[in-house]
Amino acid sequence: MVFLLSPVIRSLTMLLAVCVIQWERMKGCRSSVLLFLFWTLAVVCSLVPLRANIQQIIEEGFFTDAMRFIAFFVYFSLQLTQLILSCFSDQRPSTDTHTYRKNPCPVEDASFLSKMLFWWFGGLVIRGYRTPLQAEDLWCLREEDSSDCIIADLEIDWARECTKLQQKEECSLSGCRPTGPKLTEQTQLLKKLRQEQNSGFCLFRVLARSFGPFFLKGTLFLVFHDAFMFSIPQVLSLLLGFMRDQDSDLWKGFMFAFLLFLLSSLQSLFNHQYMYSCFTVGMRVKTAVMGLVYRKSLVISSAARQSCTVGEIVNLVSADTQKLMDMVVYFNAVWVAPIEIALCLYFLWQLLGPSALAGIATVILIFPLNGFIAKMRSKLQEVQMCYTDSRIKLMNEILSGIKILKFYAWEQAFLERVLGYREKELNALKRSQVLYSISIASFNSSSFLIAFSMFGVYVVVDDRNILDAQKVFVSMALIHILKTPLSQLPFAMSTTMQAVVSLRRLGKFLCQDELKPDDVDREPYSPDGDGVVIDSGTFGWSKEGPPCLMRINVRVKKGSLVAVVGHVGSGKSSLLSAMLGETEKRSGHVSVKGSVAYVPQQAWIQNATLKDNIVFGQERKESWYHRVVEACALLPDLEILPAGDGTEIGEKGLNLSGGQKQRVSLARAVYRKADVYLLDDPLSAVDAHVGQHIFERVFGSEGLLKDQTRVLVTHGLSFLPQADLILVMVEGEITEMGSYLELMARDGAFAEFIRLFAGNERKERSHRGTRKSVSRLSMTDFSIDLSQEQLISGDMMSSASIQTMEAISDTEDQKQEVLGKLTEVDKANTGRVKLEMYVEYFRTIGLALIIPIVFLYAFQQAASLAYNYWLSVWADDPIINGTQIDTDLKLGVFGALGFAQGVSIFGTTVAISLGGIIASRHLHLDLLNNVLRSPMAFFEVTPSGNLLNRFSKEVDAIDCMIPDGLKMMLGYLFKLLEVCIIVLVAMPFAGVVLLPLTLLYAFIQSFYVATSCQLRRLEAVSRSPIYTHFNETFQGASVIRAFSEQERFILQANGRIDHNQTAYFPRFVATRWLAVNLEFLGNLLVLAAATLAVMGRDTLSPGIVGLAVSHSLQVTGILSWIVRSWTDVENNIVSVERVKEYADTPKEAPWTIEGSMLPLAWPTHGTIELEEFGLQYRKGLDWALKGISLSIQEKEKVGIVGRTGAGKSSLALGIFRILEAAKGDIYIDGINIAQIGLHELRSRITIIPQDPVLFSGSLRMNLDPFDGYSDEEVWRALELSHLKSFVSGLPDKLNHECSEGGENLRYTRLCIPLCSFPMSVTLFLLTPPPPPPPPPDSSL
Repeated sequence: MVFLLSPVIRSLTMLLAVCVIQWERMKGCRSSVLLFLFWTLAVVCSLVPLRANIQQIIEEGFFTDAMRFIAFFVYFSLQLTQLILSCFSDQRPSTDTHTYRKNPCPVEDASFLSKMLFWWFGGLVIRGYRTPLQAEDLWCLREEDSSDCIIADLEIDWARECTKLQQKEECSLSGCRPTGPKLTEQTQLLKKLRQEQNSGFCLFRVLARSFGPFFLKGTLFLVFHDAFMFSIPQVLSLLLGFMRDQDSDLWKGFMFAFLLFLLSSLQSLFNHQYMYSCFTVGMRVKTAVMGLVYRKSLVISSAARQSCTVGEIVNLVSADTQKLMDMVVYFNAVWVAPIEIALCLYFLWQLLGPSALAGIATVILIFPLNGFIAKMRSKLQEVQMCYTDSRIKLMNEILSGIKILKFYAWEQAFLERVLGYREKELNALKRSQVLYSISIASFNSSSFLIAFSMFGVYVVVDDRNILDAQKVFVSMALIHILKTPLSQLPFAMSTTMQAVVSLRRLGKFLCQDELKPDDVDREPYSPDGDGVVIDSGTFGWSKEGPPCLMRINVRVKKGSLVAVVGHVGSGKSSLLSAMLGETEKRSGHVSVKGSVAYVPQQAWIQNATLKDNIVFGQERKESWYHRVVEACALLPDLEILPAGDGTEIGEKGLNLSGGQKQRVSLARAVYRKADVYLLDDPLSAVDAHVGQHIFERVFGSEGLLKDQTRVLVTHGLSFLPQADLILVMVEGEITEMGSYLELMARDGAFAEFIRLFAGNERKERSHRGTRKSVSRLSMTDFSIDLSQEQLISGDMMSSASIQTMEAISDTEDQKQEVLGKLTEVDKANTGRVKLEMYVEYFRTIGLALIIPIVFLYAFQQAASLAYNYWLSVWADDPIINGTQIDTDLKLGVFGALGFAQGVSIFGTTVAISLGGIIASRHLHLDLLNNVLRSPMAFFEVTPSGNLLNRFSKEVDAIDCMIPDGLKMMLGYLFKLLEVCIIVLVAMPFAGVVLLPLTLLYAFIQSFYVATSCQLRRLEAVSRSPIYTHFNETFQGASVIRAFSEQERFILQANGRIDHNQTAYFPRFVATRWLAVNLEFLGNLLVLAAATLAVMGRDTLSPGIVGLAVSHSLQVTGILSWIVRSWTDVENNIVSVERVKEYADTPKEAPWTIEGSMLPLAWPTHGTIELEEFGLQYRKGLDWALKGISLSIQEKEKVGIVGRTGAGKSSLALGIFRILEAAKGDIYIDGINIAQIGLHELRSRITIIPQDPVLFSGSLRMNLDPFDGYSDEEVWRALELSHLKSFVSGLPDKLNHECSEGGENLRYTRLCIPLCSFPMSVTLFLLTPPPPPPPPPDSSL
């Protein structure tokens, strides 16, 4: 019957295999898991008959049954061939319509075996070993990992979830809604708290729906890993039973040894497949969250913007997304760890009976302690993140307003504010780390505590309870398994708690109020009717606050020019914002027909070329482009820019003056050819004659926009007669409306205003006489412009013509591109991290702490080694009359050694944590000092995203990642040393295996580290542009929305995120590749130890074998953690390298000079003398100032005039030593300014910058950050600047909190009081400030 059934079943199986092959081919499967497993099992099952057939041939000869032998060998050969072929993936079919991508990821074409063993990654490791990897060497991102694929469905799902959440909140609050029109404060607070709690949960639900299935696939790998992990102690028990039974067949011992090797290898493979799945999900979560945050920043309402700063958004996409990624990796441990603990205790019960309950009691005691610690750490993390947010927000403001800080010598004041936040942040971190150290010590000592309690109860309860090798070492193997979930659980709980905090923060941001697109009816263009209509409109900047506009009724006819006039704060800008839908519409109706272009009052300039800023995503049409540039008076600027319109403009237009920025902003709008133009005082920063030119060529009756609808906010009263309609605004209402002649005829407030202005203007003209402009189109903004002259590399051209913009040759094009380059991209170093970085890091910790750390680690491992060896001696103790002697003594020694180990674990973790905080404090302080002491030119060429990346992500890595990695790495390195000593002591012959394995380990590790470090650098470098882009978008969101360019900016953000992920993906795969290879070496050590134990069973005691084999089983896990922690340390030490990058950049002169004899009252007279003063922006460039000799006497008022590039700004830069003199000297009151400290100079003279900059904090802090003046002096300065009434009207007066960038103060003259404090030399450089009403300006 067997001879009949066996061939039939085999034939049916082969037939089934053929059917599966065909079915999978039709489905497009190129590497089958099922078939690989089938052929593997088939070959393994054929090994027994193969051995039997070979033995039969040897004993009886081949020809006794030749046909059967031939058939079997052919069958076996075909099976083996199929197995080998199934190890490879089939080629793509020629009919496959797969989209071609350059350098696709090889995992897409990898076979099942290649995916399991990560062989597909080997090519990149080899390339990285030969030459340092570059960005172009990296693979394209897989389609399923790209932003487009991930965010498309997720965004819709999140919008649906948000709507549900809002409806739920409205329903829950409807019961407690008061009868009045406003919600009570308590109701609002309740709503806010509920929204924060629910929004985090909603975000989690949305992410779980999107990424849950792939995550569950990874969880399946974890289940298999656990199954193999728990099989190993059972096989170890069988091996130790074999060692005790001298009559057992030797083949059984070898089988058990091979089984240990096989199970360890499978456990390792499934563990790393699980980790790979988790990191892939983590990467996708990061992409999803970044995409959602970016999209939200484009639609967030004006009121919500007050509470969400750029710094907070950067923190959300850096620190908080990292916390979510960590949670993905460790989340399963929260539920798997308790199950693993329960299984361990079940198997221990089988070995030790009720004594195992003592172990359960120990675990139960450890859990509440760590739960309490996790809760405490969660609260501390919230506090720490709050301070981190404040620090990053302040750093962002410092980088945005660095020019102001340098002119006013405020660096020290702001440095102390940053360090104040930093100190509070580190204090919270320190307390958190001490709690974490208690947690780690309790969990790392848990294996000892459980063993001590169980063995103690077991031997004390009954003298006849014997601890033999099988009981001791199988129990210890189970306890070591138990140690993994016990050590992972606090980390998993801590990570989950941190992720919950981050989810709440992200949910809170993503649920902020959005602008309502239906507030403005956007209708298609039609030549009939009105262009803009507002009927009975009431608008506010927030839902709760007082309205900013009331009773607005406006009808703007198609093609008309409407001028909006009024005092500062009367609501002119708010009116344009209402037309754009930027305000909260309380009542009324707003409609706009056709496309819109918008010019904001503060020009928003991108970090791109001048041409890209003007074209702004549109197709370039040469003739129209030339006309726009000429009309906006930009031709003279193009002449002096090194690469013309191809010159790169710095962040926020750093290398353009205020007037240039405003004209570029205007050119962007004009180029758009929109139907409706909303222009918020576009001529405020330009000279009168340039303004006149622009008005005539752009807005006037013969201008480029003559047929378009134009709403122009202006203080240029000379333009009003040409307006078709004038709106006069007072305190948020339109008080008068009509043409210029109609309003003058009414003889109302407008007419009086005009007459007053005309009188002032006549007086002013009689005082200063007439002046002629140098050139009709020359730009004569009297403004601080660091690089008008800096960009000059040749002689000035005397005139401008459109012909200069004609096409140039390719070679010239390339030269222009190089000339026009301004900002430097974030560069990645190459090769392994230099030893100096480690030395630098440990030097900041100090030898006083490093020596105790090493000593404590050595002591900790010595204690561990001693108590493990003591157990083996105890297990081999002879049994006399059914009992073992001196059990109390043995238990006491075991307990003392374990307790010593626990104390040293706590000591090492606390010491490393404190050392990490010391190093982090020093490195952050060095970075801050290096950045703040850098010259202004440094900030022009370094994007703020690069610097923010250093202060957020890199500092976070130094704070947490490096100390945590060091704790883990040192702990496991010493543990590995302990295992090697135990195996060598037990079996000296193991040295023959250990030596080549160690060499191979070192070779693979070094092979990999170069690739890993370079991937870490490339990932860090590609992260900076994301932050820069987020920063830029958040600040220009209103312009992007007005031009309807959201989609283009979202695509750019997606591209930058994807570029970052192309480096992140291979980075985490590299760790898996290394771990799989190294753990295979560890499993070879298990095989060697078990095989040598079987071979030497006559000479080795079961106790020593149990000790050696149970410890060698730990090697796989130890190597895995060493790899992970070593890689983490090596990768994160790159953060130290990147933070130290700015140590070697050029620095300014000292802020103060020790022993300076400068009089306290200097300067007393304010005389300025220049002697042959010369200035160059860089060596090799032409002189910006050539041998100027000049004497300015006390109390003289000096005006400096000249065309763009003449050197006006350079003179101011020289006096403030923003640029140091190339020759000659400047004397103020007879003292050479080159011989005094920068702060001694800059704090004694002052300047009014063109662009008003306010920092978050009180208004008083903005006026006097050093508290150097009394309140009376501050009020006097405000009075002189005609701001006293304005500030008095604020709720908190001088203590009024300014938001980031002063967004909650729509006032542009708050820099003027700074120069009203008593100073002998006050330097004005300004295009007259964006004009307020005439009387205050004339009195200035």
